[in-house]
Amino acid sequence: MRSSRLTRLRADAAAAGIDAFVVTHPANLRYLTGLKASAGAVVVTTERCVLVVDFRYVTAARQLAAEHPELSVFPVTAIDQGIADVVRGSQALRIGVEGAYLPVARYNQLSRLLASDGDMAATSEQSQPILIPTERIIERARAVKDESEIAILREAARRISAVAREAPDLVRVGQTEQQTAALVESALRAAGFEAFAFETIVASGPNAALPHARPTARMIAEGDGVVLDFGGVYDGYCVDLTRTLRVGQTSAEFCRLFDAVAEAHGAALAAVKPGSSAVDVDRAARDVLERHGLGEAFGHGTGHGLGLEVHEEPRISQTASAAEMLVPGMVFTIEPGAYVPGIGGVRIEDDVLVVPGGCEVLTEVPIRL
Repeated sequence: MRSSRLTRLRADAAAAGIDAFVVTHPANLRYLTGLKASAGAVVVTTERCVLVVDFRYVTAARQLAAEHPELSVFPVTAIDQGIADVVRGSQALRIGVEGAYLPVARYNQLSRLLASDGDMAATSEQSQPILIPTERIIERARAVKDESEIAILREAARRISAVAREAPDLVRVGQTEQQTAALVESALRAAGFEAFAFETIVASGPNAALPHARPTARMIAEGDGVVLDFGGVYDGYCVDLTRTLRVGQTSAEFCRLFDAVAEAHGAALAAVKPGSSAVDVDRAARDVLERHGLGEAFGHGTGHGLGLEVHEEPRISQTASAAEMLVPGMVFTIEPGAYVPGIGGVRIEDDVLVVPGGCEVLTEVPIRL
């Protein structure tokens, strides 16, 4: 699998006129090489794939290299100096870098390291390597999951669904939002998740009108709507699920809000199919909420890609490119919501896989818990 990812990167880089590619973003580094590291780099040329790592990751990198002959390891004390050394040794001149992730200060440092102290022979008018910022070359590839990734995400979705089905037992009158969040996170750990994908959201009563509320010391009360939004990391891959629970008898206004969001959620799911765009899916949800007079209450996108990061491509929103079509293998959330001060908020979120003819809902949890 790693070989095919490297082959695609080389082809995409060549199409962009790039001789070598420097990858430093940890998620992209893991995607291409399997290395789990908070720092390091991989330099991919037409003939080599070199992991540049410091002491912390040398052993792990060498184990990967033993399993994958296309990888080699370059141990260093300073990552950027090591990148420069590998690039100069490759004779590459146009070096792609990740524009979205490489800070200006680091870009300038790498440029200085490459500019003055190399012994590269001048073979063209351009005698020194230059950095070429790129956008979304690896991210576009990551948006379409391969069979191994889909298997991991299916299993992760199965596990988080089991946690969600326990949610009614975790939300109790007189318990604080913070205490509830701790129970949800304990359940995620018990389900086998290695980490939380983000800080768990528990938003009750008036706090539910805040789309990204954080758990507070507010006690859950009879008649509250409670938004539970939580995610887990399983074998490196993120899943994300939201349900809105009703504690006892909620108001008629809240029930109407819930019904409208549930309808929008269903409309978005029905719109997911190969050949549709992310904008089409977002519009399906948004049209429903606008018809219910809740267009202004839905201010975020309808979904986001899932994978090695909890927010990645594709972005399911009204600002996405209408030219980019959904294809089988994409995995993302569907999570319309509506938030009305004085009433509360509702969000319903599932994880879906695009398949021929439509979508597979990976999270199997009743809408109404």
